[in-house]
Amino acid sequence: MQSIYKFDKLNFTTAGMPLRTGKGSYPQAFEVLKEMNLDGMELEFVHGVRMSPEYREFVKKIREENNYVITAHAPFYINLNSKEEEKIEASVGRIIETAQTAYEAGAFSITFHAAFYMGKDKETVYNQVKSKVAQISELLKKEKINVWVRPETTGKPTQWGDLKEIVRLSKEFDNVLPCIDFSHLHARSGGKYNTYDEFSKILETVGNEIGTYALENFHGHLAGIDYSSKGEKKHLNLEESDMNYKDLLKAMKEFGVKGALVCESPNIEDDAKLLKTYYQSL
Repeated sequence: MQSIYKFDKLNFTTAGMPLRTGKGSYPQAFEVLKEMNLDGMELEFVHGVRMSPEYREFVKKIREENNYVITAHAPFYINLNSKEEEKIEASVGRIIETAQTAYEAGAFSITFHAAFYMGKDKETVYNQVKSKVAQISELLKKEKINVWVRPETTGKPTQWGDLKEIVRLSKEFDNVLPCIDFSHLHARSGGKYNTYDEFSKILETVGNEIGTYALENFHGHLAGIDYSSKGEKKHLNLEESDMNYKDLLKAMKEFGVKGALVCESPNIEDDAKLLKTYYQSL
């Protein structure tokens, strides 16, 4: 698939409207991004896909005028491996609705947490997720909704979506790529994936297995993270966590990663700025 953007760099964006937006909406949010010299925003549809046609048009226009980068996160209530068929179909519907709305707002990529294992073996769940992603992929192509569809690497071992599964699925479809959440991989593994060599290995796997275009149209997440042996507990600010963001950014620069790195820390815009400033100093 040809991306609707052509990236010349790695962009640093916020997960949702900056906190400084207060009670404002998209116009105020983009003012904050401009003041802070940040590169765009992930539209957060976590509790449902709600965005008026006026705001879709506004975001698309401001994106085009300022070369911002827009992505979207689908609702949390998604499980393509639910025991109930109606919940699976509702999940498919939410992903399609996210893609349509995001595309109308000028986004290049959407992401979602795909499934839970629900006590089933990995291969069974992989095939179930694959069958539903096939349905989504075909419909979006038919409707000419040109966004990357990205299952996200997840933060708990009970959730489908380790690096291997996400990369394998991305190789099956030409409009599917990974959303690499580095904090989730770190938490899911109980503290691994936190050195320069480990970050390099992730990027190498994505580039070699899928193709260099996966690193040139990148969509990833980063935050500080609190975790236990059961995986992710909650997001933290970067400086209050053990997340080795400096070595990650060094690896991303070394591998020539281009696209969007979305900051999901509780202080979204401050940590996004911290990341961008450090990256530019390398």
